[in-house]
Amino acid sequence: MEKEQLQNLDQLGIQFVRILWCDNANIIRGKAVHRKALSEYLTHGVGISAAQQAIPVMYDAPVAESGFGPVGEIRLVPDWSTLNPLPYCPGHARVMGDMMLNGVPWSLCPRHFLKRMVADANQEGLEVIAAFENEFYLLQRTAEGIAPADETVFASTMAMDLHQGIIDQMAEALIEQGMLVEQYYPESGSGQQEISILYTNALSAADQQIAYRETIKAIALQHYRIASFLPKIFANQAGSGCHLHLSLWREGENLIPHPDGNGELSDIARHFIAGILHHLPALMALTTPTTNSYRRLFPQSWSGAFRCWGLDNREAAVRVPTHPEPPSPSHFEFKTVDATANPYLALGATIAAGLDGIRQGLELGMPVSVDPSTMTDAERQGANIERLPSTLTESIEQLRNDSVLLDALGKDLAHVYLAVRQAEWEAMRDFDLDAEVKLLLERY
Repeated sequence: MEKEQLQNLDQLGIQFVRILWCDNANIIRGKAVHRKALSEYLTHGVGISAAQQAIPVMYDAPVAESGFGPVGEIRLVPDWSTLNPLPYCPGHARVMGDMMLNGVPWSLCPRHFLKRMVADANQEGLEVIAAFENEFYLLQRTAEGIAPADETVFASTMAMDLHQGIIDQMAEALIEQGMLVEQYYPESGSGQQEISILYTNALSAADQQIAYRETIKAIALQHYRIASFLPKIFANQAGSGCHLHLSLWREGENLIPHPDGNGELSDIARHFIAGILHHLPALMALTTPTTNSYRRLFPQSWSGAFRCWGLDNREAAVRVPTHPEPPSPSHFEFKTVDATANPYLALGATIAAGLDGIRQGLELGMPVSVDPSTMTDAERQGANIERLPSTLTESIEQLRNDSVLLDALGKDLAHVYLAVRQAEWEAMRDFDLDAEVKLLLERY
């Protein structure tokens, strides 16, 4: 950090700089350094226990199978290019941290994993552009417990009027932090919202996902509301996804549309999507990584419960949106993702799967133009359409046997990540929905 930046912090009245990390349970954590002491932490950051990456969502203690305990220290080093004053918390600023050990990136750092996958894509001459599209619930506390903040329906203008103050403040805060708001509308569930932001490069997209969650939850609290990104809160209401929008670029050219301009996908886009679908059952351990995730993933719920793709098909795991003007298609949407996923791991693993599809020349099947659940078993089998894993333990086992994703993660990160997932499955496998919501609602 330059002297001018420090002076800028003083001009803004910043008292604390929060250095953030996101652990393997996708809990956002941070240590705050006071401005007067910041010069001592500019280069080497703050110390945290190495065991932080072995902590599950249920409690603050490392999973025994991870091999981590009380011994071991890493440094959380700020990436000062991500520094942002917090518009919803005057006097505080946020910066993303990189995990370092002995002066080099630590093998268990999720952010470094994504950086490696971005570098792998660059080796193929590709730049990955991405955006996370979040759905979340606005909730209120009542004498009977947690309840939606309204009882409206999809795209209700009444809901817009009810929540104008809080939504406007959220949008303004996102924009002040460099996240360009594109659309807002009330979603299908009562109290459910969607505020979408524009795409950017892959690393920035993951950083923005952390900042987005932080911003939405903090502003909701200021309005005496709870904002939760938990995939399934109410049995009789829509679930919340975190759809991942992706495009591939080379030297300023979007590689998704076919070069003939015929409205079809390019060969490289087809291979990339084929790689995602090929690895999807294992990939889900990273993109839908909680027991609660699988309460959302049901047929006829527009959640991406089938391993297939389609043009404008919201029941497919990968949807390719058409566009009224060329170039079309311009990107694709990976739907089997939710906000309990660590964005660095989810996006990095998705890139790894897609790159494998390109390197192996995997073929993409025919697009599915109907709701897959309306097809007979024979029809789905003939079209190579499969129902995706319905429990976390299934996707964990798939990941254990996926050498491409395990190699991408690296031995250390894969081992600890799987240990955390397994511990969470064993702890919550018999939870009913109410027990899950009680534990996880405000974690996510």
